[in-house]
Amino acid sequence: MSRRALVARLDSAGDVLLAGPAVRAVAARNRVTMLCGPCGAPAARLLPGVADLVVWDCPWVSPEPPPVRAGELEGLVADLAARRFDEAVVLTSFHQSPLPLALLLRAAGVPRIAGASVDHAGALLDVRLVPGETLEEDQPEPERMLAIAAAAGHGLPPGDDGGLAVLDPPRLTGLGDEPYLVVHPGAAAPARCWPAGHAARAVELLHDGGHRVVVTGGPDETELTAAVAGRHARDLGGRTDLAELSAVLAGATVVVAGNTSAAHLAAAVGTPVVSLFAPVVPAVRWRPYRVPHVLLGHQDAACRDSRARVCPIPGHPCLTSVEPAAVLAAVGRLTGATAHRAARGRPA
Repeated sequence: MSRRALVARLDSAGDVLLAGPAVRAVAARNRVTMLCGPCGAPAARLLPGVADLVVWDCPWVSPEPPPVRAGELEGLVADLAARRFDEAVVLTSFHQSPLPLALLLRAAGVPRIAGASVDHAGALLDVRLVPGETLEEDQPEPERMLAIAAAAGHGLPPGDDGGLAVLDPPRLTGLGDEPYLVVHPGAAAPARCWPAGHAARAVELLHDGGHRVVVTGGPDETELTAAVAGRHARDLGGRTDLAELSAVLAGATVVVAGNTSAAHLAAAVGTPVVSLFAPVVPAVRWRPYRVPHVLLGHQDAACRDSRARVCPIPGHPCLTSVEPAAVLAAVGRLTGATAHRAARGRPA
């Protein structure tokens, strides 16, 4: 495969996971290098179709942006130029512009660039979709990014259904053979977190209901996971990288999580999700994709569509209003649906 394509998605691990179908579409006829930020790099390493990776902390996307330094920009441009890409596909969400990156890609000599922009792109984009006109916005993020790839001439290969996917998880050891649920209480944005006390009570209720519970989280969430796990659950906080987490989630019957990368990783390994979804972004775009799920959270709350990282409403009502018993009921619905599908010989 001689053609070389760059696929860019510069933000979180969850967004990179959602870019997976578009990556596979481009990779059907190209050797794909993915450009992503430090937060997204572990997810990019799990995506089928990614042959190489360039990691760059983008100053207009990162939640804690680095200073802009001319030397670092020159280094990035030189690195990209040396790779001699035939084209680039810039994947963005509705609130992001591809144009700053497209300018750097032009400086790197990339001859063909595709992206979605409401702004006049001048000489920066060869293929331009206009959100709200030639690009539907109220659709799931994976489909939005697939549409950008398709406009650039890249369709999914035969047999690819366009779902989320990751490379085969590593072999899971240490959790035994008994069924278990996963509760993942953290999220990068506080506005997307269910209160820790609610999560801890849900773990108690799940345990009392006969479920074995595993609590997961990142290395900076160990105090949270310990508090949520208590004496009723196995605490894996800080003990798994993203690939290992994919194995933990793949082995679970249900995952309870907010709108965070764990929910999208669960969808990528086919595990049903109880989604504690804060409406700071639209659920139609970021809810668990193509897996059975129950969406919990007040979707018409005053914070709706604010994109807030910290809840602007006193008391965080969109998620504090979700009682732990509602999670227990949602788990029951999903485990019942899973058992019903298995009994009928259908995929769960």
